[in-house]
Amino acid sequence: MEKQTSKYRWVVFSAVLFTYFLIVSQRTAPGLITDQLMKDFNITASTIGLLASIQFLAYAGLQIPIGILSDRYGPNFFLIIGTILNGVGTVIYSLAPHEFVLILARLLVGIGDAAIWVNLVLILSKWFRAQEFVRLLGFAAMSGSFGFLVATVPFASWISLSGWRAPFFITGMILCLSGIMLYFILEKKSNQLFKKAEGKGKAKNTHEKVLPLLRKVFSSRQAWAAFFCHFGLMGTYVGFIGSWAVPYGMNVYEMSRSAASQLVMFGLFGALAGAPLTSWISSRLGSIKRPYVLAHAIVFLSWSVFLLFDAKPPFFVLLVLFFIIGYGNGASSLTFAVVRQSFPVQEVGIVSGFANTGGFISAVLLPFFFGKVIDHFQLASSNIAYYYGLLIPVVFSVIGLAGGLLIQEKQKETKQAAHATA
Repeated sequence: MEKQTSKYRWVVFSAVLFTYFLIVSQRTAPGLITDQLMKDFNITASTIGLLASIQFLAYAGLQIPIGILSDRYGPNFFLIIGTILNGVGTVIYSLAPHEFVLILARLLVGIGDAAIWVNLVLILSKWFRAQEFVRLLGFAAMSGSFGFLVATVPFASWISLSGWRAPFFITGMILCLSGIMLYFILEKKSNQLFKKAEGKGKAKNTHEKVLPLLRKVFSSRQAWAAFFCHFGLMGTYVGFIGSWAVPYGMNVYEMSRSAASQLVMFGLFGALAGAPLTSWISSRLGSIKRPYVLAHAIVFLSWSVFLLFDAKPPFFVLLVLFFIIGYGNGASSLTFAVVRQSFPVQEVGIVSGFANTGGFISAVLLPFFFGKVIDHFQLASSNIAYYYGLLIPVVFSVIGLAGGLLIQEKQKETKQAAHATA
């Protein structure tokens, strides 16, 4: 029995996606309690920016090392350990008595989170055929969007009922249990079912040395295109939603926390639509580049509209803008379709890690700079402070658009790949 034809691969798929769903929910859930943390721990907006950035900084800094190690030693171990670290960090966050413990907890969460997406991509590439891969990658991106969705009204309601500590503690414990579940599914049971096939695969495995491989990646136009694409679409969305979207709704539109989290839901609905719809458009056009560039251009225009209305567009327009920006985040799964199409299988881990680094460098920089701007204009009206803060995602989305334009694809090969995934 082979992995790519076994029914067991759907057990693996379900377990990995459930874990990813939980982890993504904890990327942005702290954004729901920004004002509470500022009040409870007497900290500034800049410190809140640092709190969000430290998680994404750890994530971004570890993407390439994780990619190299996962290519060489397999993705299972790193996914399991990453999940458990994420859970432990979330538990510590829920019990934190001081702001420094909060920062340490988010650092642990960032380290654990760094091991998730790259290894998810590698696991799917090993358990599923190439023609299934892009479609299932879209479903993986959707599971992450559902995670973001849970971290809006449902999580906000839970926080309103019980305070913020209990929800984070319980979620952290579930993540720890998920890590144990992954060990039994990916290692123990899988080894029992596919031990011979695993042995043959390992015997044939060869790898380039690290430094030549890094030089190859850093000198690749296609790798940099993927890096900038993720920087512009995924990073701006996660950086803003994770820290400042709820405070933006509360301060600029005078909404309650629950209402502001409902506002964020429109972005998440867009993200849910973005991955499958953009993949379908890509298959119909026989091109990854064209729909991806279009997604970047629309997202850039959407961020720019905030400035046209002095940071406070009409409410209906605001909902549409959040939906479109969320759509761009869903479309960013095409970054990894570009990677899978452009690089040998043994390099997919490191290049995926490099591309993912772009998104999370953006997610590190945006909340930190945003917090600095809010602090600088704290004596001015909320509209003025957020107007200048929103200049940041406008600039970042231009970088993403440039990345989309840098993508190189051979039209004939792209059509074949697209038809295979249709």
